[in-house]
Amino acid sequence: MKITVNQNLLSNHINIVQKGVSARTTLQILDGILLEAYDGKLKMVSTDLEIGIETYLDCNVIEEGSIVINSRIFGDIIRKLPNSIVTIEVKDNNVNIKCESSEFNILGNNPHEYPQLPKIIDENSFRIPRDLFKNAIKQTVFATAKDETRPILTGVLLEITDNKCSFVALDGYRLALRSMFINVNNDIKVIIPGRVLEELNKILGEDEEEILVSTSTGNIIFNMGNTIVTSRLLEGQFLNYKDIIREEHKTKIVVNRKNFQDGLERASLLAKEEKANLVKFNIYDDEVVIKSNTEIGNVYEKISSKQEGDNINIAFNSKYILDGIKAMDAEEIELSFMGSLNPCIIRPVGDENYTYLVLPVRLAQDDY
Repeated sequence: MKITVNQNLLSNHINIVQKGVSARTTLQILDGILLEAYDGKLKMVSTDLEIGIETYLDCNVIEEGSIVINSRIFGDIIRKLPNSIVTIEVKDNNVNIKCESSEFNILGNNPHEYPQLPKIIDENSFRIPRDLFKNAIKQTVFATAKDETRPILTGVLLEITDNKCSFVALDGYRLALRSMFINVNNDIKVIIPGRVLEELNKILGEDEEEILVSTSTGNIIFNMGNTIVTSRLLEGQFLNYKDIIREEHKTKIVVNRKNFQDGLERASLLAKEEKANLVKFNIYDDEVVIKSNTEIGNVYEKISSKQEGDNINIAFNSKYILDGIKAMDAEEIELSFMGSLNPCIIRPVGDENYTYLVLPVRLAQDDY
């Protein structure tokens, strides 16, 4: 194998493909990136056997061939080279890298030992606009569980029924639901690992108009043109989230999102983690009073609101409320309550396609 390629282009694609390399693998070959040169293209592949990434870039192929090279070393070398033409030549698993006055010789691995990624199956596929997809990830993936005790909750449910596409994440304390309408022939219900969506969000550029999503047994594939990401799906039964979201309420308030977020962030400065980031809301007379009391001190914030229904005292983990509010872009948000022991439902005003639900912290009435 022998190619010449632009350093900056190669470095950018290495940044993409490295997101599929695990830092904790027991298989040495998975520390590497598979390089394949043919038809005027360089194909680079990485996988940790759960997520797989392949990306293509233009290069001058002098001699076709393939090699596996250590991801960290290869990436560090290419990033430090000047922005010029890089020559990569492979002979007997030895990789020679030249760029202007720099030259490296690295030992590679046999490309035939590298695992193959799943093939794309077009029977069960659909297209989704890039901006909608990025927004759906941003508004849901943060609500996935971070510990592995309930693996199914570490993923995001992708459910498509009658052209309505829903992304759902929940971790036992809060739920995030983003819906949109897309043109799809089949109904689909799969659970995508949250980590995969986080990495996808970093890879997604500003130029792809649509992403082709294909599902096959146990796998999902995201095709962005020059880059393809494959992932194993999570197996198991997702919670029936529709039963959790109540539409009835006893109290509803509308607040300015930024004012509410700023006040909540100030109040949470004293809401220490060992106290579950506890903040208390006293909602009455078109005002929301946010309080936090700790051994260090206390804080009192007052936010004006438009209120319907009963007054209410309720407490929350401030982090969970803030995570949801930060995922919204609307100028105003609506908070609905069904008593101090039931979840709060938050929606952006003017956007029926996003719902965020948070469980309260139970307190005795005297503690408010």
